[in-house]
Amino acid sequence: MDLFVAIIVLTALLAVTVGVGVFLRWAQNRPRRVDPAESVDPRRLGADSLGDRATLLQFSTEFCSRCPGVHRVLSDVAAQRSGVVHLDVDLTHRPDIAKHFHVLQTPTTLILDRRGVVRTRFGGTPGRDVIELELSRIAEEAPCV
Repeated sequence: MDLFVAIIVLTALLAVTVGVGVFLRWAQNRPRRVDPAESVDPRRLGADSLGDRATLLQFSTEFCSRCPGVHRVLSDVAAQRSGVVHLDVDLTHRPDIAKHFHVLQTPTTLILDRRGVVRTRFGGTPGRDVIELELSRIAEEAPCV
């Protein structure tokens, strides 16, 4: 009977582990709303200014294999939309910024409104359509004057 109980316990643990893994994988590339309590200072990131309408702020590292692809997508989206700027911050030698923005994985992308308030956060590789949808949402909420 002890062997039977051990098999049931191991099966339950495996099912819980797989369930948690599937959930985390599902949630990884979803946009998350954030608390708009802070405005990002572009000088701290090594930039002169933010976009007139929005800023795509990408955090990456030298060793990130997915970061170049995300960089291409974000740069292309920014180039096609007036007033949108793409900033890429390499966190390899800037652990202070990683700690401040709670970056636990790269790439991490923040979408900032024209005032520098973080509106959306993506962990992992965001889809182009989701990025464009979030930018459209920001543009509708606060048109540039």
